[in-house]
Amino acid sequence: MAGKDTKNSIFEVNNGKILRDFSNYTIGVVCECHTRGIVGVRKAPYLCTQKLLNDKGMKKIVLVLAAVLTLGLGNVLAEEHNTNNVRTIKSPRFARPLVEKWIEEYAKTEPGVMFQIAKGQGSSDLTVTIGQQETETKNFCHLLYIGETAVLPITARSSEAARLLEGKHLNAKKLKQLFFLGDEFDDEVKNKTFERITVYSGSNATSVAGSFAHNFGEERTNFRGKRIAGDDLFLNTAITKDPLGVTFNTLSNIFDLKSRQLKNDLSLVELDLKKDVANSFNGTLDEILSALESGKPAEVAVEKVGITFNTNDEAVKRFLQWVQESGTKYNHQYGLLNLR
Repeated sequence: MAGKDTKNSIFEVNNGKILRDFSNYTIGVVCECHTRGIVGVRKAPYLCTQKLLNDKGMKKIVLVLAAVLTLGLGNVLAEEHNTNNVRTIKSPRFARPLVEKWIEEYAKTEPGVMFQIAKGQGSSDLTVTIGQQETETKNFCHLLYIGETAVLPITARSSEAARLLEGKHLNAKKLKQLFFLGDEFDDEVKNKTFERITVYSGSNATSVAGSFAHNFGEERTNFRGKRIAGDDLFLNTAITKDPLGVTFNTLSNIFDLKSRQLKNDLSLVELDLKKDVANSFNGTLDEILSALESGKPAEVAVEKVGITFNTNDEAVKRFLQWVQESGTKYNHQYGLLNLR
């Protein structure tokens, strides 16, 4: 019915259905609308008055139509304005608290542009990535590193897996034997301990599984055990439900960011570290961050965290400049290491 002269009549319509026919008041052309009301909120229809405008009822109808059209056009323009001033950031959960802090602080310096966390799996203006994760090159042409994250092996506190690994002080070779498929096992260790343990690893492209694997010269497809879909935070859930479960995760997913202590239901797998570093690993999140910034042991996977973006957007450029100058000072607060 849109754009068609229907006997020069006007109708009240809802989603294309005629609710009322003003056939006795022939005043022009009608158009479908997307919301309840009288003709044309979105597509700016035109009215061609012919007669009977001296009728009081008809004048009232015309005034209503004009008000609806004006309101509709205003809403469309407002929506377009808001959309043009919103930028979205896609982030894995381990970095999301940091990104939310950036958004909060940046809004104080430039309130005219709103940044927000992207919802779902759609496109975004910026994407937080870890290591060399693949990105859509057609949408992103640059990568800016803003910090690093450490990935540590963990079990559920007081679990059977924690008991089996207690006091083992695993070095890089034994960690590789524990987590990955292969035939280079020490038979005694393999038969008595490792074979009883179930490894849980993330299957998503955004998982830190790839970073953990690459630290030991392995591919993410070579993990033993079970794959967990979704965010890496679900790995914590998996091992708390399996007494023989072992996994790995980022510091921000392992530690309580407020208390700076290891989460109550988790235990770190003991590693073969120098005494001073080992003591730090028995302490707070801040002690571990400090120890790892002083030197990275072979047993700990440390990977760069970056942001992919398109340089054609001036608002994005200004935001990233602020992140470099002011946003990275929040790295430690949210469990990330500073770049070395």
